[in-house]
Amino acid sequence: MRWLRLYARSRRVPAALAATGGCAAVMWSLWTVFSNSRDVGVPMVILTVLLMVAAVTATLGGPDDALERTAALPWPRRRAAHLLAASAVVLVPLLATLLTGTRFGPAEVVIRDAAGLLGLTALGAATIGAARSWFLPLGWTLAAIVFPLPERVYGQILTWQSQAPGSEAAAVTAVLLALGGLVAYAAAGPARRAAAL
Repeated sequence: MRWLRLYARSRRVPAALAATGGCAAVMWSLWTVFSNSRDVGVPMVILTVLLMVAAVTATLGGPDDALERTAALPWPRRRAAHLLAASAVVLVPLLATLLTGTRFGPAEVVIRDAAGLLGLTALGAATIGAARSWFLPLGWTLAAIVFPLPERVYGQILTWQSQAPGSEAAAVTAVLLALGGLVAYAAAGPARRAAAL
């Protein structure tokens, strides 16, 4: 248990937990106070998932790049478990709102977007580093919300975050991003930071 506590502290997990929980609580409260509808609007659901995923990106890299490459620990399993725990941190508060007066849903959209955005973030961590891994999910999601494309398959793929729950193309895109991110991050870990001059 001591190892887990040290790992969580080195990865800034307590701060990420506070940020994700706070984000969910603030967005839930804002919708409860300022809206007459029980169901949170889809753009706000997507934005909330995006912000919560961005909050957990700080945990994808540690303070020591050399330690991330050591063979003393089975890192791939730990990294995969870390990503699965991060997805639970994002999903549990949002899915718990389905039992309240204000709901983040539908559940399929929340799960799809959380899995896809976290996978995209993990891909970013493995290629450009944990510090910048949130750039692509943020840019892609904002573009998908602001510039909706026609309902053709390519449009559903490019704007998968904002598609309706039944969109098969959006679901497949999210699953591929989630699996790609999981495999890349578990196998390679976060990209090394550039050496300071």
